[in-house]
Amino acid sequence: MGWSFRVGRLAGINIYVHFTFLILLGFIGLNGYLQTGDPAVGLLGLAMTAAVFGIIVLHELGHALAARHYGIPTKDITLLPIGGVARLQRMPEKPAQELVVALAGPAVNVVLAVLFGALTFVNGSAHPEQALSFTAGVVEQLFWINVWLAGFNLLPAFPMDGGRVLRALLALRLGAARATDVAAAVGKGMAILFALVGFLLPGYGMLVLVALFVWMGADAEAQAVRTRAGLTGVPAAAVMVRRFAAVDPDDTLGAVAAYARQAFQRDFPVVVGGRVVGLLSREDLRTGLDEYGPNGRVFQVMRREFATVGPDEPAERGLALLAGGAPVVPVVAYGQLAGLLTPEHLSEYVRVGGRRWHDAPSDHEVRARA
Repeated sequence: MGWSFRVGRLAGINIYVHFTFLILLGFIGLNGYLQTGDPAVGLLGLAMTAAVFGIIVLHELGHALAARHYGIPTKDITLLPIGGVARLQRMPEKPAQELVVALAGPAVNVVLAVLFGALTFVNGSAHPEQALSFTAGVVEQLFWINVWLAGFNLLPAFPMDGGRVLRALLALRLGAARATDVAAAVGKGMAILFALVGFLLPGYGMLVLVALFVWMGADAEAQAVRTRAGLTGVPAAAVMVRRFAAVDPDDTLGAVAAYARQAFQRDFPVVVGGRVVGLLSREDLRTGLDEYGPNGRVFQVMRREFATVGPDEPAERGLALLAGGAPVVPVVAYGQLAGLLTPEHLSEYVRVGGRRWHDAPSDHEVRARA
C-alpha cells in the first residue's frame, strides 16, 4: 500500500504503518497535552493508542493465519487510522472457509477480552485496595477495547468481518455472486448509518471515514465478484489486450516514463524477439527513476519472475494472478507474446456483456526507446 513503511515482521508477514497513522499519534499526544498541560497525559494517550493498534495487528494476524491454514498467503498487514488491513493473496472460494477466516479476527479479540477480564477480576479480588489503581484501570480499558472491537467488527457492514460472515452464510444457499450483491447492499446501508452517526453525534467523526471505507469496499468487492462470474468459461484470448506498448530491456527509464505519460499505459511487458523476459510496472518505473535516474535501464528494475497464461486457458486464472499482485498477465502462445490481461479490460469485457470493444488486433512492437 502506498505511503506506508515497514515496521516489522510477524509470523512471516510484513507489518506496515501508513503515514496517516503517525499524524493520528501526533494529534492524540498533542491534544492530551493541550487539554491538561501535563506531558504524561499525552504520553499515556500515545501508549494506549499504540496498545490498541497492537491489538489490531493481532486481530489481522488471526485472519492471516486462518487463511494460511487454507493455503492462502497474506501479502502484508497495514495499520491505518481507522484500523488494520490484512491483504490476502486471494479470498477463500468456499463459503465455509470464508466464514472461518472472517471469524478468526474477532475470535482473537474475544480471547484477549477473556484474558484481560480475568486479570481485572483476579487483581480486584486479590487486592481490593488496588482495584482503582492505574495498572488495574489500564487492564480494564484493554478488556473493554477488545469487547468493543469484537462487537463492532461483527456488524454486518460488508466488507468488514461481520459482512463477510453474512456473505459466507448467504453463499451456502444463494451462490457467491448473489450473496455478494446482498451483502454489499447491506454494507452500503450500514455505511449510511455510520455516516449519519458520525455527522450527528459529537465525538464519532471517525465513523464517517469508516463509512467511506465500507461503501467503497462493498462496491469494489461486488464488482470483483461480478467480474469473476462474468469470466466463467471465457478463454484468455477473448479478453486479452492486443494493442499495447512493449519495451526492450535496454530502453532507458526516462524514455519509458515519457511514453507512459503520453500514452497513459501503466505497465509494460519487456520483450526480446517476441518473447517476454520481464514486466515493468508503474511502481517499478518510479522506483527505478528514483534510484538510477532517467538514464537507468529497464533491465535494472524489471520483474524477472512472473506468471503467464495461454490463449486457451481460462481468463479466471489471469484474474486470480492479477488479484495476487501481478501488474499485468502476459498471454503467451508458442513462446511468443500474444496479448495482455489487465484488470481494466477484464472488467470492461464483463461490463459490455462479453462483446468485443474497440481493441482491434494490432502489432504490439511499439517501443519506448531512448
